[in-house]
Amino acid sequence: MGLLRATSPADLAGVPFTYPEVGATRDAVLPAGYDRVERSVVVGSGREAFERAAAAVFDWRAQRGVGLRVRASGPASEPGTVVVLTAGWPRLGYHIPCRVVWARTGGDERGFAYGTLPGHPERGEEAFLVRIGPSGDVAFTLRVFSRLASPAARLGGPVSRLVQRLATQRYLSAIREAAAGR
Repeated sequence: MGLLRATSPADLAGVPFTYPEVGATRDAVLPAGYDRVERSVVVGSGREAFERAAAAVFDWRAQRGVGLRVRASGPASEPGTVVVLTAGWPRLGYHIPCRVVWARTGGDERGFAYGTLPGHPERGEEAFLVRIGPSGDVAFTLRVFSRLASPAARLGGPVSRLVQRLATQRYLSAIREAAAGR
C-alpha cells in the first residue's frame, strides 16, 4: 500500500486481521511460531511521570517518535480503532495498517495493543503498556509477536529485523521523554 494511493483508516474498518491469535499480547506467554520481543524499561518515577507516559502511549507518541505519520479513525484507547502509520513521504510512503485489539484505560497499568491488517509488512501484534509499581517506578513495556509477511519485508529479512529493533529503541526513548515531561 502507498505509492500514490493514500490508504484511509475508514477503508479498513471491516477487514480481517492477518493473524489468528488476536489479543494474545494480553497473555503471559506469546504465541509460538513468531519472533517475539518483550522489552521493559523504567522511564520515570511517581504518579505524574506515570500519567504523562500513559497519555503519551494513548496519543501515539511512540509511533511518532519513530518518525511515522499517524492517521486513526479514533483514539488508541478504543478497541476497533483503525490506524494507518506511514513511513516515508505522504504520497510515496509505505502504509502500515493496524487495528486496536484491546486497551486498558484505568488503574496502575495502562496501554493498548494493535494487530496487523492486510498491507502491513508483518503479521502479528504489538502492545504498549505503562505501569507504576509499588515503589513509584514507572515502567514502559513493549510486547510483540510478529513474522515478516510482505515480499519486500521477507526479501529484506535481516534488514527488516534491524529496522524493527531500531524502532523498538525509539519507542522506548519517546515514552521515556514523555514521562520526563519533554
